[in-house]
Amino acid sequence: MSSQEQSQSGLRERKKAKTRALIQQSALRLFREQGYHATTVEQIANAAEISPSTFFRYFPTKESVVLDDDYDPLIIDAFRKQPHHLHPIQAFRLALKEVFNSLSEAERSAIRERIELALTVRELRAAAFHQVTATAEMISRLLAERMSRKHDDIFVLTLTGALMGTVLSMLFYCVQHHETDYMKVIDEALGYLEKGFALPT
Repeated sequence: MSSQEQSQSGLRERKKAKTRALIQQSALRLFREQGYHATTVEQIANAAEISPSTFFRYFPTKESVVLDDDYDPLIIDAFRKQPHHLHPIQAFRLALKEVFNSLSEAERSAIRERIELALTVRELRAAAFHQVTATAEMISRLLAERMSRKHDDIFVLTLTGALMGTVLSMLFYCVQHHETDYMKVIDEALGYLEKGFALPT
């Protein structure tokens, strides 16, 4: 691929990312103003100044505009870059902090909104379950790769469950405690896990 073709490809990807972000921003605004159930795909498309068919090119369902994001590849990359001598829990903790510290305040706010919707709207909670299983698979493969084990190794699966359970329980906590910084709470909880649940003084 020539440098000109690479530039054009990069421009297309940036335009796609911009459109995707605009759709999600428009959807979240409408959900705030009139509620998730009262908002239609047609209204979201109109607010984003696109057609409904364009909406579905970026998000296959209304649920996905809340549940889908582009952060997993960033977390995977950050995890793989952590020094290999670190314990996998410590590497995972640092990777999360690295990714979320790089986000803007608007991006963090949008993540919190999406989390609260996903955990409080019944239809979204059901759909989110499928994403949780996919995320667990991703984490188990990352851990297995780092520890040179099989991804279905019992130790790997136990560690995956501990990480997933910790993060999910803290997300539920943050929904009930709106004043909390979800990343700080998750990091604190992972710190307890990293220390083997030694009783805090």
